[in-house]
Amino acid sequence: MSFGFLGIQFGFALQNANVSRIFETLGASKDELPILWLAAPVTGLLVQPIIGYYSDRTWHRKWGRRRPFFAIGAILATIALFAMPNSTALWMAVIMLWLMDASINISMEPFRAFVGDMLPNEQRTSGFAMQSFFIGLGAIIASALPYIMTNWFGVENIAAGGGIPDSVKWSFYLGGIAYFAAVMWTVFNTEEYPPDDIEKLKSENAEKGVFTGLKESFMGIFKMPKTMVQLAFVQFFSWFALFAMWIYTTSAVTSHIYDTSDTTSVLYNEGADWVGICFAVYNGIAALVAFLLPVIAKHISRKMTHLIALVIGGIGLISIYFISDPNLLLVSMIGVGIAWASILSMPYAMLSSILPANKMGYYMGVFNFFIVIPQIVAAGILGFLLKSFFGNISIYALIIGGISMIIAGLLCVFVQDNEVTVDLENKQIT
Repeated sequence: MSFGFLGIQFGFALQNANVSRIFETLGASKDELPILWLAAPVTGLLVQPIIGYYSDRTWHRKWGRRRPFFAIGAILATIALFAMPNSTALWMAVIMLWLMDASINISMEPFRAFVGDMLPNEQRTSGFAMQSFFIGLGAIIASALPYIMTNWFGVENIAAGGGIPDSVKWSFYLGGIAYFAAVMWTVFNTEEYPPDDIEKLKSENAEKGVFTGLKESFMGIFKMPKTMVQLAFVQFFSWFALFAMWIYTTSAVTSHIYDTSDTTSVLYNEGADWVGICFAVYNGIAALVAFLLPVIAKHISRKMTHLIALVIGGIGLISIYFISDPNLLLVSMIGVGIAWASILSMPYAMLSSILPANKMGYYMGVFNFFIVIPQIVAAGILGFLLKSFFGNISIYALIIGGISMIIAGLLCVFVQDNEVTVDLENKQIT
């Protein structure tokens, strides 16, 4: 059920670790990076709630409810992953980011609802933790691919004429193959439960057209349950921090630690490859911690577990400022990995416990507004802040992200979590 996330994360990890590198290689300046990254949150804003709405209202006797969306997204994302590293101009790379991110979102959004569809409430924390494991596992390999291509297989890490290196190109090709294979494995090996009333579902689809669906999707933000509203604030500051990290880690590490901004230099490309290793480490930590989080949550609650994880992650981001040895970055990434594991599981476990089953995909789509809105805000202000107040020095974007993640953790105190525990011996539910 969760194996497809292994492939999806190949796409996201390659994007997160390499897109800024590609943009800078094709001539983007540091303050332009956030705006160029705008494709990622905007496509999420448009695609995820719509896909969530329509995947709730889809049923096919053979293909089920969510799996058609998995398959379509996998095909489109694979094509985009093959095309992205072959961009020869900045505008081409930006367009390919739009296409790649939109395609990945078509697959990803229904996967979140899939766990809610298939598991009872008391198993969902473990279910989302399993998703976190496969996300982490996929991202470990994908993030490290350029480093592996260069150091293990001798693929060129600097392109003639300052283009995109072959190590990056081959990483994207392998990522595309892995994406397609993993997602289609889930498509062909998982059976879905049919809706309670298929005829009612068909009649609703006949009554509601495309524009009605779009309107309902975007109006859902004003109809959120109380817990969802509280979690929305936590999500906002969490994902603002993550977006700052994904945009600026390559630039921050190469300039602050490797002391170069020359994208044609050996040192810059070594630093960029090491960022991939750093991202692999935080995802590896997330994959391991994913199984520990449900155990901790049983003892101190899900929201307190999330609070602690986010604070640790924020400290990890801020600590990068004080590092001069690249190897010590891996210590910072341990904190980021703990936060990432929790971000991928705890909010969804808390949310799914208060959502109606027949609107799981719809509300998951609406909830994702609070993943993409902070990214849009970050894209709009981070470049301005760095240029106006921090001398265009990228490391300060990571400090801002760390502070934001700590704020997100503290906001967990206000979340009202509807945890359900089952006492099998006494046959009681509390």
